[in-house]
Formats: sequence, structure tokens, C-alpha cells
Amino acid sequence: MSEDKLVSFLKTGSDWARMKTTIPGLFVLKLPAYKNNPAKLAIELNPVDESGAPTKKRGLVIRSLKELEEFNKIFQYDKLSSLLKIIDKINPAPKKVGKFGEEILEI
Repeated sequence: MSEDKLVSFLKTGSDWARMKTTIPGLFVLKLPAYKNNPAKLAIELNPVDESGAPTKKRGLVIRSLKELEEFNKIFQYDKLSSLLKIIDKINPAPKKVGKFGEEILEI
């Protein structure tokens, strides 16, 4: 993992820019400055298609290790899978999204 590359991305990347990583579906996202808070980096989890492009406009944004730990607790509930199986039956199939090409971060 390249800390220098992340520092550069934080300084020079545009707001809401997304950087690919070597892990499919895991992106680094630059969050814009807001009120008294400076711009920050976050992780975005977003399923990818066969070309590595995100399939959703915006995925799950995780801003800290504590937030990841809280999501991990939620994902442990067995009833989450049961509920999603029902939702999958009810919802129509998703539409395809266009191509995505950017710099990739080695993790």
C-alpha cells in the first residue's frame, strides 16, 4: 500500500474522485471539505463488473476503522441474508453501467 500515493490523491484529486485498488470492489474516495472539516479520504465498497468498473453510482462509504467494525457487526446477523433473499426476488434486475478507467492503488 502506498501512503505517498494516498497523500498525493488527497492533495490533488478532485472532490468525490474514486481511485481503484488491486482489490476488486474496493476504492479510495476523496471526500470534499465541508464547513470546518478538511477534505478526507474514505473507503468505498462497490461491486464491480467484468471490466472492474463499479456497478453502482455510489457504494458503501466507510470513513474510519470504527465505522468498519460497526458495519461488520451488522453483517453478522443471519436475518440480513434472509431479508436480502426476499428483496432479490421482489426487485427488478439492475441496469448495466458504463466503463470506468482510472489509476489503480496497489494494496
